Amino acid sequence: MNILFIVPFYKPAYSYGGPIVVIARLAETLVAMGHTVTVYTSTANGAAELPVVPGQPMNVDGVCVYYFKRVTGDNTHASPALWLQLDRTIHDFEVVHIHSWWNFLVLGAAWVCRRHSVKPIISPHGMLSEYILTTNNAAKKRWLHRLVGKKLLAASVLHVSTKLELEESRQVIPGWPGQIIPNLVALPQYAPTRPANDVFTIGFLSRVDPKKGLDVLIRVLGQITQPYRLLVAGTGSETYIQELHALAAEVGNADKITWVGWKNGEDKFTFLAELDLFALTSHSENFAIVVIESLATGTPVLISDQVGLYQYVREHDYGWVTPLDPAQVVATLQAAMRDHAKRQRIGATAPVLIRREYDDRTLAQHYLDLYQAPAAHALPAL
Repeated sequence: MNILFIVPFYKPAYSYGGPIVVIARLAETLVAMGHTVTVYTSTANGAAELPVVPGQPMNVDGVCVYYFKRVTGDNTHASPALWLQLDRTIHDFEVVHIHSWWNFLVLGAAWVCRRHSVKPIISPHGMLSEYILTTNNAAKKRWLHRLVGKKLLAASVLHVSTKLELEESRQVIPGWPGQIIPNLVALPQYAPTRPANDVFTIGFLSRVDPKKGLDVLIRVLGQITQPYRLLVAGTGSETYIQELHALAAEVGNADKITWVGWKNGEDKFTFLAELDLFALTSHSENFAIVVIESLATGTPVLISDQVGLYQYVREHDYGWVTPLDPAQVVATLQAAMRDHAKRQRIGATAPVLIRREYDDRTLAQHYLDLYQAPAAHALPAL
């Protein structure tokens, strides 16, 4: 197949977090399976621009990528050059797969698709969650949705990575045809050694951002009397990190928290394997690849019920799920710390099961099946 991805940012702009990783992995796997993937994206790299030649094709790990200039330096990523290129070439592709929402780049691309009577696949990547809809320019989002967004979304096929994301997306567009297909996740190349810790060790690995709920975790840990230590792996706004340091001092557990910096590649898996429990008390996650990465090393997880994978974790008994009510988070943490047998079982069984379920080519074939389904017909939700 000849497939076009449209995404507001692409590697190496890794500051945008998980979506770049999963989108690139899908593109590269499809290419490895013999298909052609072209990416139209912007030069966005946070407040800066990527050092690339705009509008020229580049081979990025086997994928043909066009980076187009954006005329706005913020998260709207407006790119008339990309829209014009799409208008000229849209019929060269068998399928158009748009990633993200709520920025002018993808809204404009969806409008071009509708103008050409092309029904794209849209992966919101969490952009239609209740948390996103009600924070960060909520009034502008409501206005955009009423004016153009609803019509554009209704003329597309939905892809989501979890049941929670499907439910949230269908709150926005009732009856939206689509499918649930998990994200592709890079797994450890070897089985990391899991040490026996002298002190119960909890870990956090993600962007340090208010959405991630690290403040919730720090605050509730202040009520835990059993010995523990919290290892925080991540980067973010220095101002916000200092706020978290002040919070830890306020609740009295600053001496139990170690800030270890960002972990990537095999270092990330070594970090995860050294934990007794991975915790993510996030306010909103459409998927959370770090949950799968943690389980792949044998480390059980404690996550909020706002993390897209919470139903998967609950169904497979891969850890603990909690509402964000502080008292319930404390109770769930205490249960996880007490249940040595469950943690041992997860450590022994999860790595094999995760590797089986998250085979790249098997998952990529599900995407191909979605691409090849007749766009005019409603697709059943898996």
